Amino acid sequence: MRAIWNGVVLAQSELTIEIEGNHYFPPDAINGQFFQPSDTHSHCGWKGDASYQHIKVGDQLNEDAAWHYPEPLEAASQITGYVAFWKGVEITV
Repeated sequence: MRAIWNGVVLAQSELTIEIEGNHYFPPDAINGQFFQPSDTHSHCGWKGDASYQHIKVGDQLNEDAAWHYPEPLEAASQITGYVAFWKGVEITV
């Protein structure tokens, strides 16, 4: 699986975990040079607290387009640190 935005591969792995229609990429599959910290957080009743990241490719910024669960609840422990995407990030095989 690949996560692509603005023609750039943000993440690539054969070991994604699919939950609720989202592919979560393992931490070592992430191309970190395109990620910037965000102060945004959200809460899921069964996964826990999510932290978001902005994606920047060239001059283009996609705010809060990636998220992960640094310390998920026990039911979602398999996605600890894994990253998922939205906001126009294309997930392809």
